This record gives sequence, C-alpha cells and structure tokens, in this order.
Amino acid sequence: MRFRPLRTTLTFLAAAALTLSASACGGADAVETGSAGNELAGAKFVVGSKDFTENIMLGKIAVHLLKAHGAEIVDKTNLGGTVPNRKALESGEIDLYWDYSGTGWIEFLKNTKPIQDSAEQFKATAEADLSKNKIKWIGPTPLNNTYALAIRSEKAQELGVKTVSDVAELLKTKPQEVTLCIETEFSTRDDGLPGLSKAYGMEIPKNQVKLLDTGVVYTETDKGQTCNFGEVFTTDGRIAALGLTVLEDDKKFFPIYNAAVTVRQETFEKYPALEKVLQPVIAKLDDATMQQLNAQVDVEGMEPDKVSAEWLKKEGFLGSDAA
Repeated sequence: MRFRPLRTTLTFLAAAALTLSASACGGADAVETGSAGNELAGAKFVVGSKDFTENIMLGKIAVHLLKAHGAEIVDKTNLGGTVPNRKALESGEIDLYWDYSGTGWIEFLKNTKPIQDSAEQFKATAEADLSKNKIKWIGPTPLNNTYALAIRSEKAQELGVKTVSDVAELLKTKPQEVTLCIETEFSTRDDGLPGLSKAYGMEIPKNQVKLLDTGVVYTETDKGQTCNFGEVFTTDGRIAALGLTVLEDDKKFFPIYNAAVTVRQETFEKYPALEKVLQPVIAKLDDATMQQLNAQVDVEGMEPDKVSAEWLKKEGFLGSDAA
C-alpha cells in the first residue's frame, strides 16, 4: 500500500512529514485522557504501525482514539514493514497495529488463492488467524487498499494499455517499454511481483525492475524516465494528484485488502471494550476518506499525527474536551 507527493518539492514535504510523524507525539498529547469516555481507563497499549503513510495514519488514529477513551498509550507507530510489526505483535513488544485481510490470508496464513468476496475474505482470515495464532482482527474497514500497477495517463494512451494483461502482451511486442518501479517488499511477497508474474505469464527482465522507496515509486512513474509502470496502492491520494492511470487487474490476482486492527487474543479478552471503541471509527474509513487523508500527508505535506487527530475531532470521535 502506498502514497506519494507531487513531484520533487512535494516529495520532500511528504518525506519530512513522515519523519516528523515518527517521533512527534504532540497531537496525541493534545487529546485529554477520557475525554470521549472511560471504557479503557487503567489500560495501557503499545501501538505500532507499518512505515507507509496510510498505516502510520491508521496507527495515529488508534493512538488518539484509545487515549481519548482513557487508555495510556505508548506510540510506536512507523515501526517498519509487515514482518517487524507482526513479530512485535506476536512477541508482545506491541499490543496492536492495523493490518490488511489480504496480507493476513496470503502472508501469515500461507494461502495461495485470495477469496474475491470482501466479507468472506475477512471472515476467513479473522477466523483462521484467531484459531491458529491467537490473533484477533477487529474490523473490517470498508477501504480496500489493494495493490495495482499504474502508468502516467499519456503513456497509457500511447502504448494502448488498460489492463495488466495488456502489459503482458506488451512484453512480447515492445519488451523495452515494460520498465517497472516497485518497493522491496512487493518484490518478494507471494501477493506481489512473483505471484503477479506467474498469474499473467510475464517475466520482466531484472534490469528493467527498479526497487525504490514508496514515495519515489510514484514520482518516478509520473516522470516516466526510470520506469513506465509503478506499483501503487489504490487508496493513495497521489494517484489522482499525479494524474496516473491505474491498470485493471483483469485476472483478479490481487487479494482484497480491508484494513483492521490486529491484537493478541489475551489482550482483547482483557479489554473487550476495544471493539466497542474502535468499530464506529472503522466503519467510517472507506476508500474516499482514506484517499483524502493520505493526500493531506503525501500531497499537502501535513503530518499524519495532525491529520488523524483533526479527522477524529471533525467526526466527533474525540469528545467535547479534545483539543
């Protein structure tokens, strides 16, 4: 899942915003403990998150919300990628973080085929992870932050590509045009490039695949110099801001990625009010909302901590005493 800024200047702003968000706690401090209720009074939670904009934002939402309901919070958002967060959750280093149903199904539970129905995919993931690993999933959000391939719109018209199958055909006729920018994690995941290549029968030469940081993938795809195609997240606000065209996954390879809070079963059983507190917020997080929130960080250069707090306050989730 991914998000990016407008060209060079906004790339810098977004990077600065992410750096600040990793250490800033000012926004969370502005929310008075118990200002929205005391369901979690006496609880203490260490909150983690992955290291891309949307997941940092979701982590900050949890930080503000749980604190407003009386919990003491240790903010460890921007902890790293999927693997570090999952390991930290399982070991007890953190108490909760947001993950995605498709990631749980493919990466954690080692299934090879996604379930195309959103509700069924989440149900199967949540039930299996609880049974096998004692991890509780609270959710899901309506948002589906799935992977996709994107290309700058003018180049899409020039090459006549609308689907991923079109890219596979282009490899046969104009292989030099199929240059790809992706993140490191996407290069190794079963629901990333290896699986995508197999599903579509395309082998992109290694020298035509560039591994870049998330934000750089977007800007380089927009420039069209390093790569024509880029791996993107469908809820990323930079897709529209940069005028990129998202290619249809016509073989429906990519799983559905509904976000949810993952927490150890023992923690949830100790604090079942977590679900009551989180679910109203979870229900509000659809694709359009997340695109707007992500764009405030990656396009406008705001801090995730501030954006998340302002959104929660605007929606009435922080109580009347919230700053």
